[in-house]
Amino acid sequence: MKLELSGDEIRRAKHPHELFLTNMIGNHILWFVAALGMFGSFWQPLALVPVFSVAILGYILWRARRARQESSWYVMCQWQIAARRSRGFILMLGVLVTVSCLGLLGHFYLGMEKVAVMAMVGGMGLLPVLVSVLALIVMESDALHQVSQGKLSPRVFERYPNPEAVILEDDRQSVSEQPAQRIKSETDH
Repeated sequence: MKLELSGDEIRRAKHPHELFLTNMIGNHILWFVAALGMFGSFWQPLALVPVFSVAILGYILWRARRARQESSWYVMCQWQIAARRSRGFILMLGVLVTVSCLGLLGHFYLGMEKVAVMAMVGGMGLLPVLVSVLALIVMESDALHQVSQGKLSPRVFERYPNPEAVILEDDRQSVSEQPAQRIKSETDH
């Protein structure tokens, strides 16, 4: 649904998605690949990837909580969207840490070969994180595009209702009426 919004409100509503995309693209892709290239000589740049990620995700969660009291309704909704995706990504990072710890325990206490541990951590820990990074980049890019057009998902609108919002185009009615119209036209023939 398209809403009537000021240019300043749209600019402020873009901030959570830009911040999230900076974390995903700048930190988890560009910095990670550059740090991985230096890993043989220096391990510290690679260790900064999770540090920066946790800091940015923590800021998004903190700011989303604060936005409920301080921001306009549309800006608050955008912070909540970014916070929900941040929580999902934190869950994926938790899976990676858990699988990595299990791999270390298996190597040191159960005698697993180093190659088996690397395969386990890569396949069950790192691969889901990389897939979620790519999926979140696509989702956040779309969210940023939606914000620049002043749009909001009907699902988010229902979760955080605002009776004062000025709706220019409502997608909910056209989607819900289409199946009913199709059924009616099929029964007429």
